[in-house]
Order: sequence, then C-alpha cells, then structure tokens
Amino acid sequence: MPRVTSKGQVTIPKEIREELGIDPGDEVAFEPTDGGYEIRKRAPTTEDGEDPFEAYRGSAESDESMPERMRRLRGEYPRTVSDAETEDDA
Repeated sequence: MPRVTSKGQVTIPKEIREELGIDPGDEVAFEPTDGGYEIRKRAPTTEDGEDPFEAYRGSAESDESMPERMRRLRGEYPRTVSDAETEDDA
C-alpha cells in the first residue's frame, strides 16, 4: 500500500501508471467523485492552460512525401533525386 511522504508525494503503482498511460513528467488530475477522488492523466497544457500543440494541428497536411518535406525544410529542395534515392524513400 503506497504511503504519503512528508512532502505529500505518493508513488503510483506501476500497474496503474501503465493502465493510465502515465509516464515520467506527465501531469495528473485528482477529480472529486461521490466516493472520493479519481486520478486521471491530463493532456499537456501551458501555464495559461492552453494546449501547446493546438497551433500545429493540421500543419503537416501536404501532398508532399515526408522525404520531400524534410528536404524542403532543410533548404535542400528543389533538387534532382536519383533513382536509387527514390527507391530508398519508398
């Protein structure tokens, strides 16, 4: 049975962490219920409570392949691609 430390910390048992998908650094929430509290994994948020990934949702939608996109982002695009490279990318 886990115990509360003098700092108010509790170790969440491994089976529960795995079931909830909780990894080191994740945030958890304690939500009140009629019978006590439930622990839940929280979605990542910034200090102001916003989703830090919201600005990037949908930004990867493209007709480019991933290698084409990476070449463009690295400033290597456009360039000619040999047949050997094309086969490796597939």
